[in-house]
Amino acid sequence: MVRRSAPRPEEQGSSGKQPRVFLYDTTLRDGTQGLGFNLTLDDKLAILRKLDEMGIDYVEGGYPLSNPKDIAFFQEARDIRLEKTRLAAFGMTRRKGMSAEKDPGLQALLAADSPVVTVVGKTWDFHVREVLGVDLDENLRMIQETMEYLSSHAREAIYDAEHFFDAWKADAVYARRTLQAAIEGGATTLVLCDTNGGSMPREVGTAVAQVRSWFPDVSLGIHTHNDGGLALANALEAVQQGAIQVQGTINGVGERCGNVDLIAVAANIGLKMDLDVLDGAASLQRLTELSRFVDRIADRDPLRHQPFVGSAAFAHKGGMHVHAVQRNVSTYEHIAPESVGNDRHVVVSELSGVSNIQETLSRSLGMRSVKRETLREILEAVNRLEKEGYAYEAAEASFDLLVLRLLGDEKPLFRVDHYQCGVFRAEGGAPVTTGLVAVRVDGEPSRGTAEAEDPLSALEGALRAALAEQYPLLAGVELHDRKFRAVERPGGRGTRVRVITEFTDGDKYWSTVALAPNVIDAGLECIVEGFQWFLSREQGALSNRAREATASGGDT
Repeated sequence: MVRRSAPRPEEQGSSGKQPRVFLYDTTLRDGTQGLGFNLTLDDKLAILRKLDEMGIDYVEGGYPLSNPKDIAFFQEARDIRLEKTRLAAFGMTRRKGMSAEKDPGLQALLAADSPVVTVVGKTWDFHVREVLGVDLDENLRMIQETMEYLSSHAREAIYDAEHFFDAWKADAVYARRTLQAAIEGGATTLVLCDTNGGSMPREVGTAVAQVRSWFPDVSLGIHTHNDGGLALANALEAVQQGAIQVQGTINGVGERCGNVDLIAVAANIGLKMDLDVLDGAASLQRLTELSRFVDRIADRDPLRHQPFVGSAAFAHKGGMHVHAVQRNVSTYEHIAPESVGNDRHVVVSELSGVSNIQETLSRSLGMRSVKRETLREILEAVNRLEKEGYAYEAAEASFDLLVLRLLGDEKPLFRVDHYQCGVFRAEGGAPVTTGLVAVRVDGEPSRGTAEAEDPLSALEGALRAALAEQYPLLAGVELHDRKFRAVERPGGRGTRVRVITEFTDGDKYWSTVALAPNVIDAGLECIVEGFQWFLSREQGALSNRAREATASGGDT
């Protein structure tokens, strides 16, 4: 298949904002150096396709000499038609005492057959002497000859100046000479790297401005790490001072404390700084989708408090806040959630006021105007149950079902008659749990059985089997996460177990909560409520039943 590469940056048009800031994603290379972030070959290819779809300008696929997976990645990537992204291979300057033509690392970069090569080189004289073990002039030759060799093979050559800000502070004259060597070798972009992640925004701004004065006609980039919690601030400061490329990762994954999060970079540049990034508003509105896609591929839990795209980014819990947001969302929101593809979320808890309850009922159940007495009754019930140990802020689906019960709706789509589970383990063998669940749907009995490693998974499988014929939609529901906690009863009356379970259908997430002396009882109740809520939502029954219940109670 003929591969069509994206146009070079200078050939790309603008969407009307000036200037354009190019995003360079290194999730597939630098990101995989982070603890707990691991990708298979198929994972890397899937993320590459998604980043291209989103309009990421550059994607760094890996170091093709480091491991067989990266070699295979570049081989497979040749058959992927990239419309918007330029694929980059990552490597290092030639080895000391060896010509560029004979260096195996540079040969691997060329063999990767990517339109872009990114080379990291030593900028800090301390590293040159202590790590490379060469004199300063030899390091300059290594940089220049490497860039010359790669540029001569028709590659867009990007130079990553490792430890640049430490180098600039230690010996700015030599740091400048390394950049000059890269330019003379044919580098198209100089990327200034805060490799240790310890620089301050003022230092970054001053250094980038000085490099701009040294090389006014050369494109500059920035690569920041988050060891000081300042990766985003440093990257944006560099952009303010003229950097037009930002290197980072999706969700900020990476070695130690991670890289700058390109999700937050894109949102700030496009929405706050009014600069041209990605494909404009259309891509920015998919940032939440992109963030969760990468987490799902890497089997990571999304960060609830992640700026812009976290589930808590536009969550409002305090009653005073909710009341203000109902009047004007700008009171407690810096942007519209939908501008990054996220949602406003009003939390129900013991801190709620009636404004929280009304907003939640309107959003989830379509109950736009409920009598104040009814709202207070619901609020009192939430306060009473949370005192016992429930937690509705983490279980919106359970709250919806609670409201329907309080309003007199007792029409579950199915009921559990009974269940049982048993664990069998032979000597030296693994335990096997068998679950059985008996239900009634419209009065008709049905039974299901399943085996699993643990009791709750066995009962979940058995419940699915019992409902499979009547509700085939459940096949698309996945139990995403489950949390357990022992909760002290008020007044020192012992403990119970609280279970919170999260579900997804691949698009939406919802959670349930249950409390019981027995962890299996609480866990099964969570599963039952999660299935009930999903089926009722899919059938439109949740909002219909809510409206019927409030109508019969005199509310509108």
